Amino acid sequence: MLNRALKLLRTYHQYTQVELAKRLGISNSYLSELEKGDKTPGLDLLERYSEVFKMPVSSILLFSESINEDRKPGAKLRVAAADKILRLLEWLQERDAVERAA
Repeated sequence: MLNRALKLLRTYHQYTQVELAKRLGISNSYLSELEKGDKTPGLDLLERYSEVFKMPVSSILLFSESINEDRKPGAKLRVAAADKILRLLEWLQERDAVERAA
């Protein structure tokens, strides 16, 4: 789920993968792997995302389904809510793309 959130952050702010990779100081291929979910970013990289997008790391981590998932009573609810938020944002993005194409 974190990979979906990172991709949505990038596309919402209208960065290409090349542009964002450069701002984050990583390779384009690594950014692609992050957005596909093949790799997981470390806290240092999430801090760079936080700086680029001017948002707290904690807001980005909301979409990380594996952090303390089994230890906190509300973890399943948080993951479900984060997934719903991402689905809504993805739907809005698709709708905007269709409207621009029309």
